[in-house]
Amino acid sequence: MASKVYKILFFVIGIATLCYMVYALGVDVIWDNIKKTGWWFLPVIGSWLLIYILNAIAFKAIIQEPRIPASNLSFASVLKLTISGYAINYITPFVALGGEPYRIMELKPRLGIQKASSSVLLYSLMHMFSHVLFWLASIILILIYVPINAIMVIGCSVMFITGVVLCYWFGRVYKKGFTLSTFKVLAKVPGLKRKVGDFVAEKHDSLKEIDNQITELYAQRRERFFKSLAFEFIARVVGCLEIFCTAKAIGLNMSIVQSLIISSGSSLFANLIFFFPMQLGTREGGLALALKSVGMPASAGIFIGIIMRIREVVWIIIGLALMRISKTNTEANETLEEINNNINIQ
Repeated sequence: MASKVYKILFFVIGIATLCYMVYALGVDVIWDNIKKTGWWFLPVIGSWLLIYILNAIAFKAIIQEPRIPASNLSFASVLKLTISGYAINYITPFVALGGEPYRIMELKPRLGIQKASSSVLLYSLMHMFSHVLFWLASIILILIYVPINAIMVIGCSVMFITGVVLCYWFGRVYKKGFTLSTFKVLAKVPGLKRKVGDFVAEKHDSLKEIDNQITELYAQRRERFFKSLAFEFIARVVGCLEIFCTAKAIGLNMSIVQSLIISSGSSLFANLIFFFPMQLGTREGGLALALKSVGMPASAGIFIGIIMRIREVVWIIIGLALMRISKTNTEANETLEEINNNINIQ
């Protein structure tokens, strides 16, 4: 019952946020920019289907375990869960993590709470880890292809060192886990000590099991670990096609390398100010700075940013539709199960 309530809540929030985004952008603005983009708008939308397919391959590699037959989910179901989860992340007003609880709830009936939680957590970590690796690769491209000065060298050096430190942290997480240790740290925070301490005491075995499943991916399923990481990284690279196609639509002579640098630079800026709802204003600012760094007009960042938001609207609609389909299928399965149970009783 609680699962149904949460699904309905996510769906209602999604519809409300979608309406707000369309209202904030303006239907006329959306249509005018789609016409301005022309046929390039199709590969912009299509590139994200490819990205989600790559994400789903990475997610499925983490979920599936030979010793757990129930984890062999169909690729279509994982893809549907991937798209709908990211649609919820788009509308989450803080840190863009709302899709993770939804994915756990969807996986829980098949996998159980520990396996569902560890799979979603591992995928989220892999998604972030690939982002850090993408930033590190982009810093190298910046130093090679972008005219730089002393300030840029210092900035790139600081970001590179930060990225290396984050990679080290991810390595420790994959080798030792972090769920139990994180809650133990939170238990020391004034005001949280009692509640978190009671939670850790009550759920110690479950948290330990989640940590064991996190470390097991790297220790015993290393091939799947690197497969997931590789597909997530490739998805990051494919993501630059959106910027490349949009730039071509307005006549900017942008190369693939430049689109990679702009994609990485704008995402870094947006993630540094992660608490803004739907990255309002931060994305456009990041795009403007990144475009300027490669010698292109910063004003183009506004148009590219608007197209990105229109793309988000399209994929939010698709994600919410998939949520509705999933809800309908779940209700149908529950009805059939109830009928079968009644027949067996009779």
